[in-house]
Amino acid sequence: MATQTATKTKWALDPTHSEIGFKIRHMMITNVSGTFEKFDVQAEAEGADFSTASVEFTAEVDSISTGNADRDNHLKSPEFFDAAKYPLVKFVSTRIEKKDSENFVVYGDLTLRNVTRPVTLDVEFGGIGKDPWGNEKAGFTVSGKINRTEFDLAWNAALETGGVLVSEDVKLTGEIQLVRKA
Repeated sequence: MATQTATKTKWALDPTHSEIGFKIRHMMITNVSGTFEKFDVQAEAEGADFSTASVEFTAEVDSISTGNADRDNHLKSPEFFDAAKYPLVKFVSTRIEKKDSENFVVYGDLTLRNVTRPVTLDVEFGGIGKDPWGNEKAGFTVSGKINRTEFDLAWNAALETGGVLVSEDVKLTGEIQLVRKA
């Protein structure tokens, strides 16, 4: 008897209703926030069961924005991301663990500056709905944390008062809306 396989559903990014951001401590006293203006998320799941999904994310390093041109140019330079040599940030899921109907843990490989490391992201599933034009959409809130030095993002400066200018930990955030592909 032949086994029946579930139909895979492809989901694509709705860029006008999505954002990817990060926060990092500056001078040990405040956070500086930034975003990637150009990014993409693609997912494939068994219907709307996102616990079965495979997810791929890419962001263009040259689209980094912190609201300050000098800082953005420094982040794009070889001292940080080296956008000319390593133009993309990439994440590929390896497995998804469903905690309950709204919460997932997504395990995957993050690549920055040609260095790939495993990371874990917490994902809150906001639900599925249809927009006024009949498009089926799914919403997610993503959070996580990485140590930037593990990806060769090691530039820093010592402070006269002790400590360093930029922390090693980077908080990752995202509001992602996907649309079911026809």
